[in-house]
Amino acid sequence: MSSTPTVLCPSPSGEGTEVLAVPFIVAGRLVEGVDVVHRSRDMSTPFATPKLDLDALTGSRREPGPAFGVPVSEIIDFLVATGERLNLETNPLLQDALDRMVQVHPLGRRILTRLYQDFGILFDRASLEFQLENELGGADVVDTWKVVKHPAPSVDLSAEGDDRVPSRSSAVRAFPARMVHVLAGNGPGCAPLSIVRGALTKGVHVLKMASNDLFTATAVLRTMAEIDPEHPTLRSFSAVYWRGGDETIESVLYRSQFFDKLAAWGGEAAMRSAARYIAPGFEILPFDPKVSVSFIGREAFASEEALAEAAGLAAVDATLLNQDGCVCSRYQFVEGSLDDADRYCELLAPQLGIDRPLSSGTHPPTPAEIRESVDVLRHLEPAYRVWGGYDGQGLVVRSEDPVDFHPDAKTVNVVPVASLADAVRFVTTATQTVGVYPSSRKAALRDGVACAGAQRVVPLGSAGEATFGLPHDAMFPLHRFVRWVADEHLGG
Repeated sequence: MSSTPTVLCPSPSGEGTEVLAVPFIVAGRLVEGVDVVHRSRDMSTPFATPKLDLDALTGSRREPGPAFGVPVSEIIDFLVATGERLNLETNPLLQDALDRMVQVHPLGRRILTRLYQDFGILFDRASLEFQLENELGGADVVDTWKVVKHPAPSVDLSAEGDDRVPSRSSAVRAFPARMVHVLAGNGPGCAPLSIVRGALTKGVHVLKMASNDLFTATAVLRTMAEIDPEHPTLRSFSAVYWRGGDETIESVLYRSQFFDKLAAWGGEAAMRSAARYIAPGFEILPFDPKVSVSFIGREAFASEEALAEAAGLAAVDATLLNQDGCVCSRYQFVEGSLDDADRYCELLAPQLGIDRPLSSGTHPPTPAEIRESVDVLRHLEPAYRVWGGYDGQGLVVRSEDPVDFHPDAKTVNVVPVASLADAVRFVTTATQTVGVYPSSRKAALRDGVACAGAQRVVPLGSAGEATFGLPHDAMFPLHRFVRWVADEHLGG
């Protein structure tokens, strides 16, 4: 599969303009064309795609998907071979994708390069096997019908009276599903992660690329094609683009006639759009928007060194992907007095402006809606205090209760609490990750934050360190990527 150059094609106004050509992968095959012109979300970059062929995407339920009968061991071998080729230094497809990503994604080349360099980790054999074992109980339930013995029900509802029936055996299988994935665009890792999960569960998958990540999914799939263009795993995937919310497309694809599930990543608007299509036989897996927080215990004030350590770790969690992600800490609860919190804020603010592997020291200026809110709070000392400015290098607001605006663009809201147990009341079902300092306090807090709705508890500073095979957004993704089917009364 050849590299796809930037081309000249008509703009929506009919004038010639230079746009990025975005190829599709449909059932493992490269599809090129510049039939439809769009603009990317963040950079407003014009790009052109082939015309979408809905018939080619849907296929028929009467035939099994290409990988339905392939042993998981063979799929893992293929994924591992793919991971070995996902080396940015030696893979021209990844290099080309990165060059194009810079033109549509706001993170910039340095951070995108670091993220692209880590793709191979997702295809590590030990990680793939751990996911299968921990999320599904092993590969056998995906490959075959697994026989299970179970106690008989106390009442046989098919017979008269209260007659007991003998013990019985049944078989269960994690059957491959047909899925559409609306991918997130805040970072390029969503595409290879979805490909790995979809491959392990053998389903048929349509990946809807985000307008700010138009090249990662196709680069990974084209790398697979270089290994084996006919491999059933590759033939199980399509990667295409349409504008989100386009009813002429989504009303066709989001139907149980063609697909079982919709894995939807994104913000509230994307979730509400997807929810319109919930119907019998068509399920939504919501990787919906979340907010993450930090809990800083009074141990941070034991010494100047401890306080500096806590502020540095909290800044790492706050600035991941320049605070454009669910794992990013936006609200930080400090166990101490107002004066303690102010000492912490004074150290935290300059830490937000440091270049790190997955964040940049500078960011676009603070959005107007945040500036307007903070300008008012500056006049309300001592109830509120503000550190930093609006230049994108970091802004910290200390308040007695969480602010009523959404901290974003490297903005952090610090709230003092008498005890970390008191901070649990601010955790909700919209809370994804709780970073705790020191980590020895996690065990005493985890039941409380889980009851309140949080989905993940980590040591402060490690919010971005994902372990695949553990729950993600309060579910085991592989468990939800399949259809669980039972064959009951074996031999009966």
